Amino acid sequence: MKNQTVTRPLAAVTAFSAMAALAFSGASPAAAAPPPSGGTGSMDHVGRPFPPIPNTVGVGPRQDGFWSAYGYSVVNPNVAPPGANDFRCKPREGQNPVVLLHGTFENGYNTWAGFSPALKKAGYCVFAPYYGRTTFLDRGGLGVVLPSITGTGDIGRSATQVGKYIDRVLKATGAQKVDIIAHSQGGLVARQWMKFGKAASLHAPEKNKIDRLITFGAPNHGTTLLGIAWIGTQMRKAGIDTTGFYSWLYGQGPIDQMVESPFVMRLNHYIATYPSVQYTVVGTRYDEVVTPYDSTFLRAKGVKNITLQDGCPQDTSDHLSMAYSPRAISIALRALNPQRYPRLVCTANPWFFSF
Repeated sequence: MKNQTVTRPLAAVTAFSAMAALAFSGASPAAAAPPPSGGTGSMDHVGRPFPPIPNTVGVGPRQDGFWSAYGYSVVNPNVAPPGANDFRCKPREGQNPVVLLHGTFENGYNTWAGFSPALKKAGYCVFAPYYGRTTFLDRGGLGVVLPSITGTGDIGRSATQVGKYIDRVLKATGAQKVDIIAHSQGGLVARQWMKFGKAASLHAPEKNKIDRLITFGAPNHGTTLLGIAWIGTQMRKAGIDTTGFYSWLYGQGPIDQMVESPFVMRLNHYIATYPSVQYTVVGTRYDEVVTPYDSTFLRAKGVKNITLQDGCPQDTSDHLSMAYSPRAISIALRALNPQRYPRLVCTANPWFFSF
């Protein structure tokens, strides 16, 4: 990392951070075998397709932090964030519909209840689906006891599910392409859809269904989870692989995000980015879930890799609170329209304690 001193707040809460990271990344102390040769890219886990993403019910209030939004969504599952999921919306000239993809154990409301109203105010048609929810018997994890828990199913099938939802968005809005803003696992879902759902093309970019991909804390190269997943790698090399057990506990989707998982290796093999797609990849130095934080960056020509604290050290957002960072929102708006939103906001945003 460029600046080791900024991670010192984590040292005082190492155990707490590790538990939080386990809860919200689902990564397990297990490592991965070589990438599979076929299928969805999700560790050879196969099953019935996930059902179509359901419509949200009602609209929740704008929130200033993740935990207040999380609490609201537990009591009001499947509620839309303000400004989102109006299938009657027609994009303004020069704009694409914006699809917001949440992360693991999150949902379309508790991740985007600050982002969505800002995008709607800027005139965008916004869509925030709840994807990747399946049953415990389908390796959806124990979290499915709560109706607000989504994003735990394997990423291959989640990407197919999201792709069908995006086709619905395109048909309803009359648009040719979407822009995607993704948090955490959502970035991998988008990239899986682009690569294996044929939503982006090297040789026929005019057929792309996506124009811009903007990610926040996406585990593009997998996560070591503060070293826990690295220990799991050594365990696997020693012949002890507990991946199967943890996929039942947390869900298959979280396991796909481990460093050196078959899913991550296959996703990044040969084609990792598409020159015709505009990439903005954002990481925070205080990320305790995607570690090291700069493993989110895609080192390819044309990709804009941004550290949230560069030029704004008072923003101490961690993995969850970055979705409520005014600076993060301004980065997304600039990526969508740099002429209209050239300046970035700089204000304090808390680490973890996001209410």
